[in-house]
Amino acid sequence: MVTSGLVVVGVDGSASSLAAVEVAAREARLREAGLRVVHAFLWPATHVPLGPWPLGPPDGGIRNRVEHLVAEAVERARKTAPEVDVSHVVVTGEPLTVLEAQSRAAELVVVGSRGMGGFVGLLVGATAVHLVAHGRCPVLVVRDQPSAEGPIVLGVDGSPAGERAVDFAFSEAAFRKTGLTALHAWTTWNASLPAPQDPSLPYANPPGALAEEEGRLLSEALAGHQERYPEVAVEHKVVHGRTREALIEASRTAQLMVLGARGRDGFAGLLLGSVSQALLHHAHCPVVVVRGAGERH
Repeated sequence: MVTSGLVVVGVDGSASSLAAVEVAAREARLREAGLRVVHAFLWPATHVPLGPWPLGPPDGGIRNRVEHLVAEAVERARKTAPEVDVSHVVVTGEPLTVLEAQSRAAELVVVGSRGMGGFVGLLVGATAVHLVAHGRCPVLVVRDQPSAEGPIVLGVDGSPAGERAVDFAFSEAAFRKTGLTALHAWTTWNASLPAPQDPSLPYANPPGALAEEEGRLLSEALAGHQERYPEVAVEHKVVHGRTREALIEASRTAQLMVLGARGRDGFAGLLLGSVSQALLHHAHCPVVVVRGAGERH
């Protein structure tokens, strides 16, 4: 994957975005990259003054509030990773489109799962979901505070759309100096059927043939990457069960979950697969979604 040397984090003053700043600062340190703190600001359409009211406190007003929340985020980033070059920018515009534009120059965009505009009952904010579907680089959504221990968990389905996710997971494990668990879940409904070994048998394939085929699919998806990253210890894990449930359970002991945006069950016109959406809502660790080559922007 092309490295630009820049990690972008979106901030809005919420506790979720400040947690994202800490994660982004650590990611920038691992990559020896710069960190850009971005706040998107929609100027009020009504006649609301940007500065303090004449009879109000001198530090009041919308402009001062924006400057304060950005300064707080920058300070948090510098305390987390003092060696990282931290810059900041306030961009006039709607947060979704601003961060999507920022993703064009970044190798990673980090956002919190909920922002100040979050509503009770919504587990993942609109900004996070939109960026995962439309961002031009991998997007890391910070759900719970990440653990410093545990492996990187990679969801593998063997589809071409997931190849970039495999690349990202191996490089991330190398950055973090941790192991990688490559997990592939299958059921008899979504398994790749191997060619019959003997058409005269009462069943097309003997017992165990499906599990062997799914294990082969996982090995093929990882082929070449283990040679490029010999320092990364890889566990191959093939699970007979539903993909969403298997990955959510694996996220309990992971420090990061890596997924492709769409897999074998993706439908034309849908930018985000059902498994990715489920993990964004229910994973127990931060989630990175990596869009595949050729997916529409």
